[in-house]
Amino acid sequence: MNAPAGSPQRTTVHHTEDGFHVFDTTLRDGAQREGINLTVRDKLAIARHLDDFGVGFIEGGWPGANPRDTEFFARAQQEIGFRHAQLVAFGATRRPGGKASEDPQVHALLVSGAPVITLVAKSHDRHVELALRTTLEENLEMVRDTVSYLREQGRRVFVDCEHFFDGYRANPEYAKAVVRTASEAGADVVVLCDTNGGMLPAQIQATVAAVLADTGARLGIHAQDDTGCAVANTLAAVDAGATHVQCTANGYGERVGNANLFPVAAALELKYDMRVLPAGALGNMTRISHTIAEIVNLAPSTHQPYVGVSAFAHKAGLHASAIKVDPDLYQHIEPTLVGNHMRMLVSDMAGRASIELKAKELGIDLGGDRDLVGRVVARVKEQERLGYTYEAADASFELLLREEMPDSPRRHFRIESWRIIAEDRPDGSHANEATVKLWTQGERIVATAEGTGPVNAFDQALRAGLERIYPELAKLELVDYKVRNLEETHGTTSAARVLISTTDATGVWSTVGVGDNIIAASCQALGDAYTYGLLRAGVAPTD
Repeated sequence: MNAPAGSPQRTTVHHTEDGFHVFDTTLRDGAQREGINLTVRDKLAIARHLDDFGVGFIEGGWPGANPRDTEFFARAQQEIGFRHAQLVAFGATRRPGGKASEDPQVHALLVSGAPVITLVAKSHDRHVELALRTTLEENLEMVRDTVSYLREQGRRVFVDCEHFFDGYRANPEYAKAVVRTASEAGADVVVLCDTNGGMLPAQIQATVAAVLADTGARLGIHAQDDTGCAVANTLAAVDAGATHVQCTANGYGERVGNANLFPVAAALELKYDMRVLPAGALGNMTRISHTIAEIVNLAPSTHQPYVGVSAFAHKAGLHASAIKVDPDLYQHIEPTLVGNHMRMLVSDMAGRASIELKAKELGIDLGGDRDLVGRVVARVKEQERLGYTYEAADASFELLLREEMPDSPRRHFRIESWRIIAEDRPDGSHANEATVKLWTQGERIVATAEGTGPVNAFDQALRAGLERIYPELAKLELVDYKVRNLEETHGTTSAARVLISTTDATGVWSTVGVGDNIIAASCQALGDAYTYGLLRAGVAPTD
């Protein structure tokens, strides 16, 4: 693809060259997100994945500021054989009135062993005077002395100009003086930071272009996302001539976050036609995004650009009709380029094309049977009126689809009835007992079991009744359980909808149940989960 309209013409940049930097600061700035608390082991795991993705630099933290970061740098250099990335240590310029060679914090940066060091420097005059409590000239000397000293020690140096854009608006000449001082002292890149995240793309582009023209320094961009523009601001800086972008995986970071590494990298590769990652790395992007989310213990964002499970999901019937002709009509890229895939969502908005495409996605050939497709569309619409939803319950939809197919066995078992007794005992303890009556392979089975709750008791009773005939069920495990109360305004007397996710250790599937109470809805969803699990195991239905 060509660069966006209005962008300067570019020549292709390859990741093996130093012409463009993709710099990741997940382990330092991203770790400041509320709710993220990384252990050293977590940081090592994330660093490995970032290196696999092919970023050029991984900022590991602030050695000397806390024992965890100090340990990370020691272990990372021993335990990780970096193939693509260089490890970066973060710190500050020396203290006012001192010498860089005698500053203990600067010394800790050297002791970390990191080949690259990022220094944060004040570039807003009010911050220099009020936060550092020193003079503007002394601040310039702090930058000059610290950069020069680290360069003399054989380290590559980047300088982060904190609050640069706010400082530039207040005193542009001083902000540019900090950039010049850092560059002249030997900093390879001077990074302009939108620390408060308040800038918009046009402001970023104009400022970066002006600073580049006035200073001649190599510039980078570090954007916070407080206006929701961090990715756009980063790309605007690239349009203006920045050749170094600082990002975090999944946009993690302080307050509302940082520029998201994955849409920035995808835009550079696919929209700007810049080779900033190793060949083939982009195809691992979805997997790496989700893996890092699991490590930090945050659910992956379903609607994240490029890598979210909904990024290429289509629901409207009009879209499906067009996609059936040509997927590119409603997709800006081929999903597999970023390791994702197209999904068709089945809902009351579904038309014939939606059903046909969803069946194809599930590996079922409807054979062009218009009557069959029509029955499925009508049934989906009626089920959704009753409170069912199939968008997140592909397994239940596939079972529905199979039930509408002629001359096809539908189920492995049929539940005749069930009963659950919940007992409150005098000592304050509770007991739940379930009895399930079912039919399978011409045999009527009655099974009873106890559980920690009514749904668990039903689950145990169903297993007790079926595992003798279907030992494959022993491998199934319930991994997620969600309940939603349904309102009368949905046009149904149903009171609850239950979504269950089940695994057999090789895959996960979701099923839905709706009933006038939580237990009834749960029983439906569990029945579907077991039926689908048996199909996955290759056990043919008999009923």
